[in-house]
Amino acid sequence: MARLEINSVSKAFGAARPADGLSLAVEPGEIVAVFGPSGSGKTVLLRMIAGMFEPDDGDILVGGRSVVGAPPERRGIGMAFQNFALFPHMTAHENIASGLRARAGSGDVAGRVAAISRLLKIEHVLGHAPRELSNGQKQRTALARALIGNPDVLLLDDPLRNVDAKLRYEMRLELPNLLRRGTAAVLYVTQDYREAMAIADRIAVLIDGRLAQVATPADIYAQPASVAIARLFGDPTINLAEVSPVAEHGMLSATVAGATMRLGTADGAAPAGACWLGVRPEDLAVSSASTDDAIPARILAITPMHEKAVLLLRLADGTEWLAALPPDASQGAADDAVFVRFAPDAAMLFDRATGLRIGASQRLKAA
Repeated sequence: MARLEINSVSKAFGAARPADGLSLAVEPGEIVAVFGPSGSGKTVLLRMIAGMFEPDDGDILVGGRSVVGAPPERRGIGMAFQNFALFPHMTAHENIASGLRARAGSGDVAGRVAAISRLLKIEHVLGHAPRELSNGQKQRTALARALIGNPDVLLLDDPLRNVDAKLRYEMRLELPNLLRRGTAAVLYVTQDYREAMAIADRIAVLIDGRLAQVATPADIYAQPASVAIARLFGDPTINLAEVSPVAEHGMLSATVAGATMRLGTADGAAPAGACWLGVRPEDLAVSSASTDDAIPARILAITPMHEKAVLLLRLADGTEWLAALPPDASQGAADDAVFVRFAPDAAMLFDRATGLRIGASQRLKAA
């Protein structure tokens, strides 16, 4: 068992700096998803760990030993990248087995190839050459080759990207169990926040070459460190409104589209300056009844989405918000006048200037 440590690692290509002082540790048996928008530096990080690039600064350790400068084959690392990197002259079986043949007898190799192939649902294509495989089959073959050698560290670069929707859903359920059968420290790169939340023990959010937050999936969603992170997680995306909170009689409140909304109990003075108020669509309640703590709105459109109905709302000040309601909830109809509410503990506040969460260690205290 080996711990992966990334210590203050930086990498630049001309003016571009896809890795800027990155520090992260992954424990044996832990799955950490590296999630971020395209171009944030995710693949560059994996390639530095694998030995395809060397960092300009910092260190990378596997099991307490620096691997900077070591050739890829001596780092104890298994890899599966987006471009598959399969040997074209070998069958799928031979590609999967290629990492084992030097260390195990042929019988052991055959049994392990068969077992991993069944788990990844590619046993029926083991005799095929890469050119005869679909992209999804190529990706699973590359994944099987990375998994079969029981590496100390496993690097997976968007391994489900080219898999069809049905199989991707199944693999999201099965892959965490498969990965946890071993003791590898797993770094899993993805651009799909659902995949990151379903598979990982922790998520490392990478934005512009910097780690913006590292936390459990639940904490990332409920306690995003910035408005940028809040926008990356959730479908529909988080609702935002510019507010200037006030503290009065121990209560924090703000005016939203003409309505005074409670945001929780105030710990001291209200935040100085303008803030972003963030509320998740699933935390909104919509009804035809007016109360003091409700925002007047009008329904612009309703979109059924099987497990929920998404309402596009125009608030009284013209701001557009989205509400995600259970399919059996009373939804009204397009052009209906409605009133929108949310509980104080559903409110998040972000500094308007920096975008950082105010009280990022916890949600605002509910009244």
